[in-house]
Amino acid sequence: MRKITGNKLFVKALKEEGVDILFGYPGACTIDISDELYKQDYTRVILPRHEQALVHAADAYARSTGKVGVCLVTSGPGATNLVTGIATANYDSVPLVCFTGQVARNLIGNDAFQEVDIVGITRSICKYGITVQKREDLGRIIKEAFYIARTGRPGPVLIDIPKDVTANLSEYQKVEIDVTDIQRKKIDEDEIETAVKMIQRAKKPYIFVGGGAVLSGASESLVEFAHKIDAPVTDSLMGKGAFPGTDELYSGMLGMHGTKASNFGVSQCDLLIVVGARFSDRVTGNAKKFAHHAKILQIDIDPAEIDKNILTDASVTGDIKEVLIILNEKVEQQSHEEWKQQIEEYKEKHPLTYHPKGLTGPYIVEEIYRQTNGDAIITTEVGQHQMWAAQFYKYTKPRTLLTSGGLGTMGYGLGASLGAKMGMPDKTVVNIAGDGCFRMNMNEIATAARYNIPIIQVVVNNHVLGMVRQWQTLFYEKRYSATVLNDAVDFVKLAEAMGAVGIRAATREEFQKAFQEALVMGRPVVIDCQIDSDEKVWPMVAPGAAISEAFSEEDLEK
Repeated sequence: MRKITGNKLFVKALKEEGVDILFGYPGACTIDISDELYKQDYTRVILPRHEQALVHAADAYARSTGKVGVCLVTSGPGATNLVTGIATANYDSVPLVCFTGQVARNLIGNDAFQEVDIVGITRSICKYGITVQKREDLGRIIKEAFYIARTGRPGPVLIDIPKDVTANLSEYQKVEIDVTDIQRKKIDEDEIETAVKMIQRAKKPYIFVGGGAVLSGASESLVEFAHKIDAPVTDSLMGKGAFPGTDELYSGMLGMHGTKASNFGVSQCDLLIVVGARFSDRVTGNAKKFAHHAKILQIDIDPAEIDKNILTDASVTGDIKEVLIILNEKVEQQSHEEWKQQIEEYKEKHPLTYHPKGLTGPYIVEEIYRQTNGDAIITTEVGQHQMWAAQFYKYTKPRTLLTSGGLGTMGYGLGASLGAKMGMPDKTVVNIAGDGCFRMNMNEIATAARYNIPIIQVVVNNHVLGMVRQWQTLFYEKRYSATVLNDAVDFVKLAEAMGAVGIRAATREEFQKAFQEALVMGRPVVIDCQIDSDEKVWPMVAPGAAISEAFSEEDLEK
């Protein structure tokens, strides 16, 4: 059997895994791999401007397509620049395989040039990480990496490859993983029967949907389940789109900036069915007062999430889609008209509102929704604009809101928009950013221009770090410490300098026209939207308060 280098094996392994897009940045320890990638025509290599954007792009490629995202960087600073992106993917359970170059094995531990223990650094934020020690193990390790990343609860995997390992020769053998011995945990029948009894006894059930429902592809089963048990539905930021935002049972997002209807409803229900959510503190508010009238039934693939943040009364461990299919077969049709009517009254009494005049964050999001017919992929950065994107765009399909939920990574969205557009080229992709977040990775506009990736970058420009400023206004007596962005950066000129189109909008009419033009331009476009510095996200739950204490601007004035 012929022998090939580890570099050639790497390229073959990617093709076997169906990796058509690789986000990579070359360096000394990966130059030979880059050379082999140059010689082949299956895997396209995209070169962003910074490794952080590169890993965010691979992350969003995975989120938008359901495939595994793949990236390749060199050793040392190339590897450490991935850390924030790996942590982002880990918190949000995104399947990634991150390849890092490493110095030759005889130099490891000698403080060699661009040597770093990246496996050790990322151990707590990876599903699995390993430094390849033998050339003959490389094929198996790559195959296992993809398997680990996408099975069970997905997550990032890091493979660190010393330069001499890729240079060495070994026999090529196609690797297959025997999954017959890898038994998926069988869903417990007793857990199912307990869940069925709880559901059928409930008078005021509520369904809370998290990101696990998106990851498991459970949307159709979830809609059937909600109508079968006739219960209102709320979601987390990561659960957006798993249940349609246009469905009559939907009551809006839950938590710190959730709707009053959802926050009040969950606080009064007698059964909360939690579908693939991990009870983030941003959702629960004061955990001791969260859903305190309800029994809690949690459904999750990861047993470590059960009883971690909120104690449950019962749980079902297993793949969300599989569990819902079983429940749909076993649960009899329920009717809760009086309970649903109560939630409808909350929705009518406490709708999401915003100032009726002028260009505002909520208006911008609603106009994007109107012009895209709700059929775009929305990526966001983190902050006020992120919450407006969650509140005012109605997501009807999973994998259409891509955002950093668990880690809250400023700088995520622009790189993510590139990955999403590469993965779903027929979709309109819009990145909604605050001006603070946009500054973090705005050089990736040059990447979009270089490859002519026609993303639309909307900058909600209030000249401040809006979310922190909102807290400073409400809780710190308007002491605006380090939150005023009073520099003279011109985002329109910046876009033009990088080869994109730049448009400024200061009125509703100007934004309508700018976005309409951007949709048909076929080029990367930056729209700089000038809004008021004191625009706020409503409703809000104060730190340490119960979600039942959500307050609006009107409440504050009273």
